[in-house]
Amino acid sequence: MSYLDHEKLDVYQASIDLVVLVDEIIEQLPRGRRYLADQFQRAALSVPLNIAEGAGEYSSNEKSRFYRMAKRSATECSGIIDVCMCLQLLDEEKYKKGRELLLRIVAMLIKMAKGTG
Repeated sequence: MSYLDHEKLDVYQASIDLVVLVDEIIEQLPRGRRYLADQFQRAALSVPLNIAEGAGEYSSNEKSRFYRMAKRSATECSGIIDVCMCLQLLDEEKYKKGRELLLRIVAMLIKMAKGTG
């Protein structure tokens, strides 16, 4: 089986795990928190999409730009997960899993953005 460039990246696979986790979290949010769900979903989906776009670029400046956008979306997810925890909308296990995943993703994206720019 052949793979596209982004599919070979550990950070891309981790970002897909993030989208799945965010979807699980969103399913548990109360109805009145739709604003959080919408923002969380958009931010989480933006991470793998920007990674995929960056991996498909030839220009190192463009690669770096997309990886930086993915990092910003990941840090936005971190803020949202913190808000969910503070509002007691999230259990400790999902919070820890999300934080660990986000820390890993952000660390990889920082290296990738610096390495290509």
